[in-house]
Amino acid sequence: MKKIKLNHVAAMLLAGALLSGCAGMSKMKKNASNIDYNVTPEILEAHAQKVDVEVSVRIPANYFNKNVTLVATPVLKYDGGEKAFAPQTLQGEKVQGNATVVPYETGKTITYKGSIDYDKAMRISELEVRMTASKGEKSLDFDPVKIADGVKATATLVQNNPANIIGKDAFQRIIAETKEADLHYLINSAKVRWSEMKSEDIQALSEYFKAVEANANKEYKGIEVSAYASPDGAEDFNEKLANNREVSSSKYVKKSMKKAKLSNYADEDFFKSKVTPEDWDGFKKLMQASNIRDKELILRVLSMYSDPEVREKEIKNISAAFTEVKKEILPKLRRAKFLVNVDNIGKTDDQIKDLAKNNPAELNVEELLYAATLTDVASEKLAIYSTAKKQFAGDWRAHNDAGMILFGMGKIDEAKANFDKADQLSANNPVVKNNLGAVELVKGNIAEAEVLFGAATGAGNEVNYNLGIVAIMKAQYDLATQQFGECYSVNSALANILAGKYTVALEKLNKNTSDDAMVDYLKAIVGARTNNNNLIFSNLKSATAKDASLKAFAKSDLEFYPVFENEEFKAIVE
Repeated sequence: MKKIKLNHVAAMLLAGALLSGCAGMSKMKKNASNIDYNVTPEILEAHAQKVDVEVSVRIPANYFNKNVTLVATPVLKYDGGEKAFAPQTLQGEKVQGNATVVPYETGKTITYKGSIDYDKAMRISELEVRMTASKGEKSLDFDPVKIADGVKATATLVQNNPANIIGKDAFQRIIAETKEADLHYLINSAKVRWSEMKSEDIQALSEYFKAVEANANKEYKGIEVSAYASPDGAEDFNEKLANNREVSSSKYVKKSMKKAKLSNYADEDFFKSKVTPEDWDGFKKLMQASNIRDKELILRVLSMYSDPEVREKEIKNISAAFTEVKKEILPKLRRAKFLVNVDNIGKTDDQIKDLAKNNPAELNVEELLYAATLTDVASEKLAIYSTAKKQFAGDWRAHNDAGMILFGMGKIDEAKANFDKADQLSANNPVVKNNLGAVELVKGNIAEAEVLFGAATGAGNEVNYNLGIVAIMKAQYDLATQQFGECYSVNSALANILAGKYTVALEKLNKNTSDDAMVDYLKAIVGARTNNNNLIFSNLKSATAKDASLKAFAKSDLEFYPVFENEEFKAIVE
């Protein structure tokens, strides 16, 4: 009997202990509404395909049982699923463990930070905290507590439309051409000699006149006649001599043109003349190219003295060398130089377009690549580049430019194959690296794209634009604004919105002349962030008129949360 009584007492004590433990957790559950949550930002935001949250949790005094462990888990609930942030474990003062201790008498403020991957369904969502208390073998789930609404996904509006760079053609319709000839004179003479008329230089000039006249695609632009005297002798005499040589040489070339039946010979504006009384520049050039003894000494004289008379005197003092100078250098300076300027007129645009379609073999690579720029039809451009790849298989531009058209058609894998071929033909070409980076970016390989864009530095503004897209995707918004610079694109404006530069963003959007509905939609977001309802409503009307799908998007876009109940807003998005 006595033994039975003792067992009964023990059972009573155990039940009391259990009830006491449960009572402690139940009290915490009952008073859980006294816990204060402050969420930053108040509405969650998506950045770099992540949703980050920071919660300041104030646990009041006389709340946290000294023997209880509490596991709190923020969970984002959305249509079709939910995703939990990392849990936070707290414990009372008498619990043996490594979790954060919350004193019973004073309570505690705890800062929680967490991150989860973003999903577009999260735009309409609720953030709640789920808590489970435990004491020994017993546990108790608390009622979930909602602490925030939804996710702003403005950063995900970035347009993943990286810019390609064309391998530019070097086509020139007009190519300048020159023909040069020298007419030499005897010392102190301005008379054109018969022997000089038969010289190789002058004969070649006569033949050139005939060739130009026979070619309808060549057009004279003018003739320059430069007459010189060698730098020996008196300066005033040399000046008169050089002028006389200009007269006799101009007369000779006009006579030659008349003989070749060229009409320009009578046009005085067609001729330009220049007289150099003492050709020291020519002297120096010939000396540098010569093997004359004491050459360096003579060149030093030229550098030391600028006065012509002093130069001549000092050079003549080098008697042995001067003998060679008189024989090898000075006769070549007694001359008139003819410079004939001619324009080669290339094929017209119509001719190039016709040949590209019907007889591309008649076009060189520059003309064929240029032909592709004469049409706005992507399929026609691609056909021309395909021809260029066959005719000029070793030219990287044909493959690069074909890839660019395929990229624009959305045929990313085919585009990459062409860019890879261009890369093989022209290794480390920044234009090709940019285009390969564009491929990786649209495939979602941001890190790989960034490396390739780095290798494309200097290829053009397209690279900076593409790096701006990368910066937005990495949530580096200030850097993105720098990369976009003066660009007025949607992405440039978006970067400034995300960086908090609303005035700049609005300026860029106002200068954007495209018909993209997103231009107006972003203006509405600027209105929402600057409390300008007129800007919101006028631009939402315009945006949804251009793209009706934006009605549903705006209806759930938490950028417009403050006006969700506004009748004008409802009328626009319904």
